[in-house]
Amino acid sequence: MAFGGFDKGSETKPMAEINMVPLIDVMMVLLVIFIITAPLLTHAVKVDLPKASATANTVQRDNVQLDIDREGVTYWNGERVDNAGLGGRMAAAAKLEPQPELRLRADGELAYRRVAQVMSAAAKAGLTRIGFITDPADS
Repeated sequence: MAFGGFDKGSETKPMAEINMVPLIDVMMVLLVIFIITAPLLTHAVKVDLPKASATANTVQRDNVQLDIDREGVTYWNGERVDNAGLGGRMAAAAKLEPQPELRLRADGELAYRRVAQVMSAAAKAGLTRIGFITDPADS
């Protein structure tokens, strides 16, 4: 307990006051820390976006399922086709507007050479939207 007074002649009594200076110092340090870090916590960029009342354009693109089995046999939407018929169907699909997406699904045991040949034929026919179908269960 602190005892106050600088008089040597007076009676020494216990001091009943709390020293507030260290408490104020700690609070000032915390205040400065919060003032500095508060602007860093806001990640929003204020942008005034234009208003529009148009509806979204929902064009449903057609797609073509192209399957290649283990032996290299090609199927166009489930129908078996040879190489000549495949080129003709690809050229006809490339002329459609909007152009359909070619979804290529090949057997995992198939040689990459056959997949590359089919992709090359699609590019020569003018098909630009080619996607690969995979099985997400196999990892």
